[in-house]
Amino acid sequence: MHYDAVLLVSFGGPEQPEDVMPFLEIVLRGRNIPRERMLEVAEHYYHFGGRSPINDQCRELLAALRQATPLPVYWGNRNWHPFLEDTLRQMMKEGVKRALAIATSAYSSYSACRQYIENIEAARAAIGEGAPIVHKLPPFSGHPLFVEANAERVAEALARLPGARLVFTAHSIPKAMADTCRYEEELRTASARVAELCDMDAWDLAWQSRSGPPSQPWLGPDIRDHLRALAAEGVHRVVVSPIGFLSDHMEVLYDLDVEAAALAKELGIELVRAGTTGVHPKIIAMLAELIEQRLAAPEPLICPDGCCPGPPRRAA
Repeated sequence: MHYDAVLLVSFGGPEQPEDVMPFLEIVLRGRNIPRERMLEVAEHYYHFGGRSPINDQCRELLAALRQATPLPVYWGNRNWHPFLEDTLRQMMKEGVKRALAIATSAYSSYSACRQYIENIEAARAAIGEGAPIVHKLPPFSGHPLFVEANAERVAEALARLPGARLVFTAHSIPKAMADTCRYEEELRTASARVAELCDMDAWDLAWQSRSGPPSQPWLGPDIRDHLRALAAEGVHRVVVSPIGFLSDHMEVLYDLDVEAAALAKELGIELVRAGTTGVHPKIIAMLAELIEQRLAAPEPLICPDGCCPGPPRRAA
């Protein structure tokens, strides 16, 4: 399939304190999230100077991809500068007709896959005639190089804390959303493969970063509840691997390195957090391979229209 360019698509994040509230208002637009929760999340960003690390991490990934593929590589965000619409307008001006999108998410779910496709299509619709056609790469958590890169990060952490219990984490999602996609299944499969490569027979999968009301069921247990349970079992050493994330962005830094680490200390647990894959050479090699496969394929590989639907909307 012919493509003129690669488009890196990410979540986006504020780069200075003045950006934090406008950014969160974009992220939470149309969602029934109390303002108190928005202000609470804002404090997470202010804790790190009002700057999310995700944009710098995207810049690193962008630079690495530009070395790995002969195609021009662009970058657009869902929720902050550079916005998808602005990037697609630039691509159109530079003659791009068809692009292959890579989202900074490895798994299947509405928020991790389908929503990226919807945001791309909304940006194309805003531009109108002449907007580049964009096909998104399907989720890639099952790729051997993805598993190997995560296993190397976990092995580094286990070497620092021999005999630790291994706990994988990922962003929790509503149960209603999880029931309509392969998100949990893919995470358990990837975790099992990483644990096998690290010769770890016992491992757990916990969840983090939930944002919904207490009355709404989400995937659990939460990592903090799980740490309490492990402490009650007499576990004193834990390695946490945020396998659900590709980079050390805000939810990894705050929810694990600040909140979970503080609780672990209180519980008498030594905790080491494994790194995310980031720009691990095997991740870059995997993405280059996936790009080459799509270029060689006779037809685009597109997610079916019905996959990963959003959770049912509550009546007003």
